[in-house]
Amino acid sequence: MTNWRPDPSQLRRPAYLSLAEQIARAIADGKLSDGDRLPPHRKMADGLQLSVQTVSRAYDELIRRGLISGEIGRGSFVQTQPREPEPPYLPERLGEVIDLSILKPVCEQVHLEKMRQAFAWLSENLPSSSALSFRPNMVFPRHRAIAADWLSRCGLDVSPLNICLTNGATSGMTVALMSVAPPGSTVATEAISHHTLVPLSTYLGLHLEGLAIDEEGMIPEALDEACRKGPIRAVFLQPSVINPMAALMSAKRRQQLADVAARHDIAIIENDILGPLVEDRAPPIAAFAPERTLYVTSFTKITVPGLRIGYLAAPDRYVAAVANRHLVSSWMATPAIAEIATRWVSDGTALELVRWQREALKRRHAIAAETLTGLAYRAHPQSLHVWLPLSGGHQEDSFVSQARLRGVAIAPGTSFRTADQGWTPAVRISLGSTTENELRTGLGIVASLAQGNPEALLLAI
Repeated sequence: MTNWRPDPSQLRRPAYLSLAEQIARAIADGKLSDGDRLPPHRKMADGLQLSVQTVSRAYDELIRRGLISGEIGRGSFVQTQPREPEPPYLPERLGEVIDLSILKPVCEQVHLEKMRQAFAWLSENLPSSSALSFRPNMVFPRHRAIAADWLSRCGLDVSPLNICLTNGATSGMTVALMSVAPPGSTVATEAISHHTLVPLSTYLGLHLEGLAIDEEGMIPEALDEACRKGPIRAVFLQPSVINPMAALMSAKRRQQLADVAARHDIAIIENDILGPLVEDRAPPIAAFAPERTLYVTSFTKITVPGLRIGYLAAPDRYVAAVANRHLVSSWMATPAIAEIATRWVSDGTALELVRWQREALKRRHAIAAETLTGLAYRAHPQSLHVWLPLSGGHQEDSFVSQARLRGVAIAPGTSFRTADQGWTPAVRISLGSTTENELRTGLGIVASLAQGNPEALLLAI
């Protein structure tokens, strides 16, 4: 067990956060090393004249930051070696917390009823092939034809033969990366990108290079320079509002990026999971570079979260690779869910829910505009979130912790960071993950923190 002890005279309120900061500084200064065992909760509490609950909260905060690990029956240990990244959202929703951390569409009773009706229909109409076949080609030709119709609504003209059905966008992203970038190669992306892209690239043995962005997204000159400096195999882009900064890329910028990719003969992976939800957007990048773009879209963020199905459209040169990678990673998309998606696209339910979502988001953004007045946040009328840069000396970890202490969960911006240069601390705030009343309350708490001084709250120990 380490000989280092916190200084009780340096404790400030709230004591748990002050204690956590002392331990964090000791780790950063080398006073505590990887593997050092911290005193048990009660011993630490007695030595500092704190409650055991206060010490427990401090240790929990350090675990959240990835600085210590708690092992049942053994104690708490300093952990300075890299570990698996934490998700930006709460892994479990707690009843007393207003959860604005997880990105999801606005959902009400109508969505549950639609799904119940869909499963009732499915119980009477499930084709035998969807229940009994192991062969994707026996199940999905009809679904691919309907998928092509949906992709046309997304602004993409593609043959059904070039479409792979996946279990949502994450599956589509994984298959796309596996298809165009072998282990050891480099994939470029925006400096602020998809939160699963960093760990996914690590698991696939890829090097991820975050490139400079502006208010539209990736800067074409940055991609051109990266391709000139070293071998880039692909670029991953989120041009239509789903990106953390809720940026909408212009047609000109999409064409410029497509031109750079063509000049260096690299693949493009386009994540467009909001699809037709976003009004007045330019055609997908896949429309500017159909010969090299793998286009990913899905239904979970625009209809119902439980409709975990997506479409991956690939050019001819990658069709065989996509089919093979999808086969070994997932075999095939879940046929029963594909049946529901196909029915909803065919009978207009999918578009009906998209329009419903658009109107619901309009109300949510009105609440955000009212509650966050005076703060320089980024949003789009159809974004499921807002992006709030932190100013005035606010530190990201502390800000997220303070919000959590006041009963609001938000996502730290570093979860989306792929490059260090030019980084500004920020948080992502979901607008669709709770009720309108809770959203108003939660945004009000965040606003008061952002507009206040970056110091600890005065709470009883």
